[in-house]
Amino acid sequence: LLELKHLSSLDLSSNNFSSIHIPKIFGLLESLTYLNLSYAQFQGAIPHNLGNLSKLQYLDLGGNDLKSKSLQWVSGLSSLQYLDLSENSLEGPIPDYSGNISFLEVLDLSGWNHLNSSIPNSLYSLNRLQFLSLSGNQLQGTISSAIGNLSSVTHLYLSENQLNGQIPLSIGELSSLKLFDVSKNQLNGQIPLSIRQLSSLELFDVSENQLHGTFPLSIGELSSLEYLGFGYNLLGGVVLETHFSNLMRLITLAASHNRLRFEPNSSWIPSFQCEWIELGDWYLGPKFPQWLKFQKKLSFLDISNAGISDVMPTWFLNLPTPFEYLNLSFNQLTGGISYLNVRDTVDLSSNRLTGPFPRVLSTLRFLFLSNNSFSGSLSQLLCDSSSGKRMEVLYIDKNLISGDIPDCWSHCQDLNILNLGSNNLTGKIPPSLGYINLSMLNLRNNTMFGEFPSTLQNSTNLIMFDLSENHFSGSVPAWIGDKLSNLVILSLRSNNFDGHIPHNICDLQFLQNLDLAHNNISGVIPKCFNNLSAMATTNKTDKKVYGDSFYRFSWSALLVLKGREDEYGSTLGLLTSMDLSANSLTGEIPKEIGSLVGLLSLNFSGNLLTGNIPDSIGNIELMESLDLSMNRLNGEIPPSFSNLNFLNHFNVSYNNLTGQIPTSTQLQSFDNLSYVGNHHYGPPLTKNCASKGIPTDVANNGSSSEGNKVNSLYVSIALGFVMGFWGVVAPLFFIRSWRIAYYRMLDHICGKLYVFWATMGM
Repeated sequence: LLELKHLSSLDLSSNNFSSIHIPKIFGLLESLTYLNLSYAQFQGAIPHNLGNLSKLQYLDLGGNDLKSKSLQWVSGLSSLQYLDLSENSLEGPIPDYSGNISFLEVLDLSGWNHLNSSIPNSLYSLNRLQFLSLSGNQLQGTISSAIGNLSSVTHLYLSENQLNGQIPLSIGELSSLKLFDVSKNQLNGQIPLSIRQLSSLELFDVSENQLHGTFPLSIGELSSLEYLGFGYNLLGGVVLETHFSNLMRLITLAASHNRLRFEPNSSWIPSFQCEWIELGDWYLGPKFPQWLKFQKKLSFLDISNAGISDVMPTWFLNLPTPFEYLNLSFNQLTGGISYLNVRDTVDLSSNRLTGPFPRVLSTLRFLFLSNNSFSGSLSQLLCDSSSGKRMEVLYIDKNLISGDIPDCWSHCQDLNILNLGSNNLTGKIPPSLGYINLSMLNLRNNTMFGEFPSTLQNSTNLIMFDLSENHFSGSVPAWIGDKLSNLVILSLRSNNFDGHIPHNICDLQFLQNLDLAHNNISGVIPKCFNNLSAMATTNKTDKKVYGDSFYRFSWSALLVLKGREDEYGSTLGLLTSMDLSANSLTGEIPKEIGSLVGLLSLNFSGNLLTGNIPDSIGNIELMESLDLSMNRLNGEIPPSFSNLNFLNHFNVSYNNLTGQIPTSTQLQSFDNLSYVGNHHYGPPLTKNCASKGIPTDVANNGSSSEGNKVNSLYVSIALGFVMGFWGVVAPLFFIRSWRIAYYRMLDHICGKLYVFWATMGM
C-alpha cells in the first residue's frame, strides 16, 4: 500500500476479472485522480470507501456487473469531473447530491440499471455538466423546468424510462444542446415551439411517447439536424414541405405511426439526402411520392399503409443505391416487378401486385409478398442458384401461385420460416423440403395431396407445422412425436387423414395447439394426452414459439377457436387449443383430459363419442371455448362445469344428455342452441321443472304441444295453396272458355286505363 500511496492513475479496463469484487484497497489510494475499471467483468457491491478519494477526477466503472442500492458514496468525490456507472445492476434512487459534485462534466448512469426515483433537483444545478445520460432505467415523475439551468449540456439522454408530463419550454434555453433523446417514455402534451432556439441540435428523438398536437413548423429551422425521430406518437394534421425547408443535413427521418398527412408540392425537391426514412401510417398518396426520386443515398424506407394507389414506378426500382430495408406493405400498389434491388429485407405484402415473382439479390434474408396477386411458378424465385441463398424468412401466402412446389430447396440452407399457404399449389411435398432447417412450415389452403414424406423427419427444429385444408391422406405418422419434438403448433385440419391418433403425439412436450379436425381419423382419444405438459400448465410463455433468434413480426397462424377462424400474431405463444372435431372417434372422453388445465379451447364435436362427460373437465377453469356437440354422450352435464367462469363459447347440443343444467354465471348465459337435441331442463331453457322425476315427460309434452301448433300452421298453408290453385288457377289452365273470358276482361280493363291516362295527359 505504501508503494501505491502516490499513484495518481490506474487503468484496468477491458480485462477479465470474472467473479472478482473491486478490491477495497482502491479506496485507500488517496492520490488517485484517474480510475478506469470499465468492462473488466468485476462483480459484487461497489466498495463505498471509493467515496474517500477526494482528489479523484475521473471514475469509470461502466460495463461490469456491479450492484449498489445506494449511490450516496459519490457525494464524497468533491473533485469529480467524469462519472460512468452505466451498464451495471444499480438499484434504488438517484441521491440528491446538494452541490457536492458541482465540478461534474460527464454523468452516465444508463443501460441495464434499475434506478427508480424521480430526477433529483440537484442534477439540474450542475451547470458545468456537458453529458448527462439516465437512459434505460425506471425513472418516474416529470422533467422539471429547471432543466434549463443545464447551460453547458450538449448531450441529454433520458430515454427508456417512465417519465411523464410535458417536455418543458425551458428546453429552448439549452443553447449548446446537440443531442436530445427522451424516446420511449410516457410524455404527453405538444412538442415545444421553443426548440427553434436549439440551433446546434443534431439529434432530436421524442418517439414512442404520447405526444399530440401538430408537427411544429419550427423544426424546419434546425439546419444542423441530422436525426429527427417522432414516431409512435399521436401527432396529427398536415405536414408541408416547409416543415423540412432548412434540414439540409438530415440523414434519418423516423416518424412512422402518427396521424399525419404529407402534402408537398408535386415539384418539390428536398434539400436533404436521407439514408433512412420511416413514414409508415402517414398519408402520402394517392400517387407514389415523386420526391423520393431525388433521394440518392436511401437505404432504409418504410412507407407502409400510406394510402398509395398507384403503379410501382420504374424509376423507384432503379435508384442508384440498393436498399437494405424496403417496406411498401398495406398500400394499393399495382403492376408487376421484375427485379428487387434490396439487400436484406423486403415487405410488399397486402398490395395488388401481379405477374411472376421478381428476381432478388442473393443476400436477401427476409421476403414478404403475402396477399397480392403474384402468379406462375415458384421455380424462378427458388431454383435460381444466384438468388435467395441467404433467405431466412419467406412469406408468399395468399397469392395465385400454381403448379407443384419445385424440388430445389437444397441451396436454401438458411431458410427458417416458409409460408406458402392459400395459393393454388398442387402435387406432393417435395423431399428436399425436409432437408432444410425450418422452424415454421405453412402449406395450408392449397390443393396438395399425398402422404407425409419421410424426409420431414429431418425437420427436427419445426415449431409450427400447418398442412390444413388440402387433400393429404394416409395415417398421421408416429414419428411426429419422436422426431418433431419441438412442435408448438400442429394443424392437419380438413384433409383426408385416416387411421388412429398415434400415441407418440403425447411426447410433444411443447405442443400448445393440436388441430386434427375434419379428417377421417378413427379409434379412441389417447389417455396419454395428459402428458402434453405445455397444455397442462397455466404458466404460458411465448418464448418457445418465437425462439431467441427470429423476428416476432414473421410469426402468425390461423387458428380455429370459439367456432371461428382468426389470425394470431403477437399472442400466438399464449394460446392453447385442441380440436379433434368432425372425425370418427369412438369410445369415451378420457378423464385425463381434465389434466390439461392450460387449455383455452377444446372441441370434440362431430364424432361418435359415448359415455358420460368427465367431471374432470371442470378443472380446466381458464377454458373459454368448449364444444362437445353432435356425439352420443349421455348422463348429465357435470356440476364441476360451474367452475368454468371464462366460457364464452359452449355447445353440448345433439347428444343424449339429461338432467338439470348446473347453475353458474356462464352456463346460464348461453341460448337454447347450446343445449338443443338433448333432454335438459332448467335455466337457460324455457322449459323448466322443479324435480328430476318430471323433465322428460314435460319436455316431450311441451314438444308435442309446440309441434301441434307448428303442424297446424303448415296444414293451413297447404290448404290455402290447394284451394287457391285448384279453385282459380287450374280452371283457367284447363277450361278454354274461362281462359278466353279472363284475358278479354284484362284487355278491357287495360283499354280503359289507357284512355284514362291519355285523357289526363291532354
